Amino acid sequence: MASNSVRRRTRRKLHANAALSWSGRRRLAKLVVVEGWTLTAAAAACGVSVRCARKWVGRYRTEGEHGLRDRSSAPRRVANRTPSERIEVIVVLRRLRFTAAEIAELLEMALSTVSGILRRLRMGKLGRIGLEQPVRYERSRPGELVHIDVKKLGRIEGGAGKRVADGSLRRSPKTVARRGWQATPHRRLGVRAYRGRRLQPTCLCRGASPTRRL
Repeated sequence: MASNSVRRRTRRKLHANAALSWSGRRRLAKLVVVEGWTLTAAAAACGVSVRCARKWVGRYRTEGEHGLRDRSSAPRRVANRTPSERIEVIVVLRRLRFTAAEIAELLEMALSTVSGILRRLRMGKLGRIGLEQPVRYERSRPGELVHIDVKKLGRIEGGAGKRVADGSLRRSPKTVARRGWQATPHRRLGVRAYRGRRLQPTCLCRGASPTRRL
């Protein structure tokens, strides 16, 4: 069990942009420390910068091969971390059924901080800490909870279907256009001018069906 835990802690966690794997870092460090290569030559051979090579060689010299593992980017110390005594007080108040807002107001803390602590401790909901009884639906026979509800539609006068509010819309568009052309005063004015001048019909006049029927 101990070896498994150590293996889990030292397992490699390379990010997608890592230029060197663990074996590549070890090869780079041994080129400089064991074989006596310069940092510039070793960095060029491994395809990294001199600054990157200096970092891994320094870790290899101080910590050995264990120093070539990836480290967590989280800070070792957080200046504004909530003290453990204050967290214990928050837990006690939460078990007394205080809400996060009430705890924040009582302890003069930010609501987001209290909510984050309760969420991290899995105390955000009272049911998770055993203060609320689970809601169960239990019946004596199967199918008792099945509920069928039938709702009728509203009454529609005249029955269902589509209707046109204006009766004129039922006419054909061609009929509407033809009747509109015969009723316009511009058409009558043009007919009187045509008859008064005795103009000879042209191809344009022959092609116009309303004029041809005159």
